[in-house]
Formats: sequence, C-alpha cells, structure tokens
Amino acid sequence: MCGIAGKLFFGSQKVESSEIQKMLKTLVHRGPDDEGIFLDNNLGLGHKRLAIIDLSSQGRQPISDAEGKFWLTYDGEIYNYQELRRQLEKEGTKFKSKTDSEVIIYLYRQYGPEMLTMLRGMFAFAIWDKQKQELFLARDRLGQKPLKYFYNQNCFIFASELKTILTQKEVKKEIDWSAIDEFLIYSYVPTPKTGFQNIKKLPPAHYLIIKADGNIQLQRWWRLDFSQKLKLKENEWEQIITEKLIESIKIRLQSDVPLGAHLSGRIDSSLIVALMAGESSSPIKTYSVGFGERDYNELPFARKVAKRYRTDHQEIIVNSDALELLPKLAYYYEEPFGDSSAVPNWHLMQATRQHIAVALNGDGGDENFAGYDRYRVMQWHRWLKLLPAQSLLKKSAQKIYYYLHWHKAKKIIQLLDILAPTRLDTFLRLINAINQTEKQQLLPTDKPTSDRPNFLAQKFQAVAHFSPLDQLLWVGINSHLPDNLLVKIDIASMAHSLEVRSPFLDHEFMELTAKLPPHLKLRGNIKKYLLKKIAARFIPEECIYRRKQGFSLPLEHWFRKKNYLDLLRTKLLHDRLPLYGFNTQFIGRLIEEHRSFRADHSRLLWNLLYLNEWFKVWF
Repeated sequence: MCGIAGKLFFGSQKVESSEIQKMLKTLVHRGPDDEGIFLDNNLGLGHKRLAIIDLSSQGRQPISDAEGKFWLTYDGEIYNYQELRRQLEKEGTKFKSKTDSEVIIYLYRQYGPEMLTMLRGMFAFAIWDKQKQELFLARDRLGQKPLKYFYNQNCFIFASELKTILTQKEVKKEIDWSAIDEFLIYSYVPTPKTGFQNIKKLPPAHYLIIKADGNIQLQRWWRLDFSQKLKLKENEWEQIITEKLIESIKIRLQSDVPLGAHLSGRIDSSLIVALMAGESSSPIKTYSVGFGERDYNELPFARKVAKRYRTDHQEIIVNSDALELLPKLAYYYEEPFGDSSAVPNWHLMQATRQHIAVALNGDGGDENFAGYDRYRVMQWHRWLKLLPAQSLLKKSAQKIYYYLHWHKAKKIIQLLDILAPTRLDTFLRLINAINQTEKQQLLPTDKPTSDRPNFLAQKFQAVAHFSPLDQLLWVGINSHLPDNLLVKIDIASMAHSLEVRSPFLDHEFMELTAKLPPHLKLRGNIKKYLLKKIAARFIPEECIYRRKQGFSLPLEHWFRKKNYLDLLRTKLLHDRLPLYGFNTQFIGRLIEEHRSFRADHSRLLWNLLYLNEWFKVWF
C-alpha cells in the first residue's frame, strides 16, 4: 500500500520536482518506507511506498517497462499477480523485480485498459504513456483504494488524498456547499464530490484517460450483476461459498511482513479468523476494540473466538475522551465524514500497527449476505405500512421513551417515522440522517443545496428489474460501501501505515454471492441465513445468533452526560457553525430534545460536531 500523486500540464509548461516533492510530504503516512519521482517535461509522477511484497529497492516507484515507454505509480495489492506474471513470462516478458507493480505495467503495455478485468485485488494507479502522451488512471471495482483529482483548462492533478492536491498553487480551497447538503443527509459525501469545489473522487470501477491536449474520458469497466442466479441445492451452496471464501483468504495471506486479523466477535470477522487459523501453522495475531458501556461492548464474544483458535489476542478499550480525536480525524479524513465508528477504528489501527503491517478483516459480509437491519425492515414494508393507529402508537412510544428511557420504545418511534407509502420513500427515510424539513431549518438559506437530490433514488430505480433484496444490496454496494465503509478503513489504516485486506470483498467472491438466491441471504427474520449455517461449523453459537451491537460510539448515552452537553453547546452554538449561518436556535433545540429523552438526535449531533471541526481544520 502506498500514496500516489501526479501532475500534467496541458501545454509546454514543465512540472518541477519541487511541485511533486511538496505533494509527497503530505503522504508520508501512506508510505514511510521509500519515495520516488519521475519527470517527463509537462508530466510529473510521485510515489510514497509502504513495502509489503519484495522489500528490496527494486520495488521503488514510479516504475517503468524495460524501454521506459510506460511509467506507473500505484497503490494497492494484486493478489493474483504471480499467476499473471507467469502468463506474461510465457509471452516473452522479462521482469527485474518480484513486485505486483511491474506486472501491472506489462499488462497495460500488452492489453491496454482491458487489463483491468484481469486484476484480482484492490488498487488505484496512474500510467503515463510517453509515446501517446497520455495519462491513464484507474480504480478498483469496489473503491477500496482512493483516487482524487482536480483539473482546469491548464492542468490535471491527482493523488491518493485531496490534502495532497491542495498543496498545488493552481488549486483554490473553496467549500462545495452542495456536498455539505448531501453530507447532512447521508453522513458522508457521495462520489464524485469531496466537500471541496473542483476536487473529485474517481468512482469505483472507472478509469480516466487524460490526453496532453486536455481531453478527458471517463469510462466504467465493471458492474456487479445480480440478475443471473445459480440453481443449486442449499448444501451445495454451503460448500462452494466456503471453498471460495477460503480461497479468498489464502491469496490474502501473501506478505513479506508480519500479518494478523481484526476480530470483533461478530460473525464476519470471527469466521475469517477461524478459516485463517486453518491455513496457518502458527497462532494468528488478533486485535479487538471495545467500550466501557456494556450494551456497546463486544469484547467477550471476541475472546471466545480467540480462545477457541488459540490466537495471540490483544484488546483496546475506547473511553469517552474519544472526541479529543476529532481535529485529527477531520484532517486525515479530509471530507465531511459522519460515521462515528471512525474513532474505534482509529484506535484499532493504531494498536495493530505496533505489531503487524497487514491485517485481514470481516468487512463486506453484510453487503454479500444482507446483514444490515435495513434489509429486514424493507422486507416487511408492505405489512408495516398497514399498521393501524400509527399516530397513537408513536405517541405512546414517545411517552415510554421519555419517562422510562426504554430502548425498544425508541426503535418503535424510529420505525414509525420511516414508514411511507412506497418502498423507495421508506428506504430513503431509513438511511437519511435528517429529513428535508429539518435540513431547511438547519442550513443557511443563502448557500446552494444539492444539485442531485434524487441520486440514490436513481440508483434504486436503475435496478428495478432485480429482486427487492438484490436491489437494496446493489444500491448499498454502489453508495454506502465505497463512500463510507471503505473510506473509513482506508483512511484509518493508512494513517498508521497499515494495510487492511478484506476477503469478503474479493470480486470473484462477490460475483458468486450475487448469484445466490435472496432467500438464502434473508430468510424470514434471519439475516445472513446461509453464512450463519456455514459459521456454525467454525465459531461459537453465541457469536452467531445474537443482537448486532455495531461498532459505533455510544453517542446516545454520552450526549446526555453533563460534560458532553457542555461540549455540544460550546462547539455547536458558539464556534464555526454560527459563522457559516447555521441555525443555532434549531441546533439548541436538538440538544435539549436529546438530553430530555424526547428524541435520539445523536447521529445528527455527531455529524454537526464533525462538520464544525472540519470547517476549523480546512477553512
């Protein structure tokens, strides 16, 4: 894993080494082991290296083919590179290193953009074709590795992180208020926006071709298809899913540096650790994070798995001083980012890197096997919307929550709030952090709002021919997964020079589970039905059939403590938000309603806390 950067002028102006060097200084955390710069008149490429495969100096980038016609700067890991290398060697290619990066160069020289379909892994890279004077940028299928860019009529600039792009004098730092509007809705900034005007994210499974005259072409090169189902018996599905997952794990165990796993005690990471143990001759190093609050703490379940497989296990406890991290998170995450589990993830990555350089995790299990509660809610939509006396039921639940502080009463309120006549409207209410009325009260009236308010609805309708569950899965894989989950993991891990690999996100594995009938993912009220059957052979039953506690901070609880209430009032009512015209009277009401158990506004309040800090750090 690495940090990449580059700059191309559309004309005769030369790129100076100092310009690329300035960019690389912001990427040291992504690649502390080595760096390199390549210049070709109006083109400059830079690279910061985190050495994982072939630790020798021959792995230094930017790297070229033997004739120096193609130059590459690359971030990622190609798990089938040895197979591809053997194929190229049969065709006459001679290699000078043992790296996957050199394989990418020769694949591109041989096959052009079509080579992307051959790669099995996670990646973001740029290739300069000296003969054509053409820059090629590509990003992996799911968006595991980031790639951001800026361009105007004079130049094109790209990097792994936007803070790198901001070092260049051509880039003016301006707030994109339409992205802020979308952040408040979704708790993240959807692709291609970033929160900064004129800086974009390259979408997953897309490539860009930038010509020296300024012509730019954007092309999608892969799409997950749920329309073709395999007709197999349940026991046959169990076997092929297990075999494919083991294969996905095995190819991710390649490393020339120490390797381990993140273990939450939930089904996904527990199964990964169990299957890793079967492939290892020595104890697996495992790392878990927990909280002092019992309802949010999963450490006891992680211990059960660690004990069964005799792992070398370590635990990290996150306390309520977590908000001290906010300035650092706002800097490293760069964009407005409202997932509070970024905090425990940060601590987990920090502790892990003290012992290993590569960690496997269980991310992607929910996306493959319908593990989120929203899938179950949507399944029962047609019956839930017929509930009688909904208004009376909600008022009763509100009184119970207010007086008795009963958690399930809050769940009833939230469920009734999201019910709408159509599936689409219910889905949008379910995932949104704020409704349109609240947003209009909160935001300054003189700032532009989103120019694509229906972008998720458009994704939803684009796959209306899929089954209802497959439709939801596809939308999540093309929105929440790349822009929230994978951002969270990449930024937190690379801030500590740690590589994280996700076997469930192997594209061949995902293409297989896309062929799995919906009833083997969500059966009645049982989420992850088939995966749970598989896991029952490997992990303790209490780790499989239990309430999902999640990995987020216990904000609902913390935001009712006096010290946190004082902090909320100080940060949200008297800091940056008022300066930008946010309605402090409305925010004050949110704080009071949350304090008094009249509502749970913890998600929105956290988003506003983060946004306030983001304004301070970047503007």
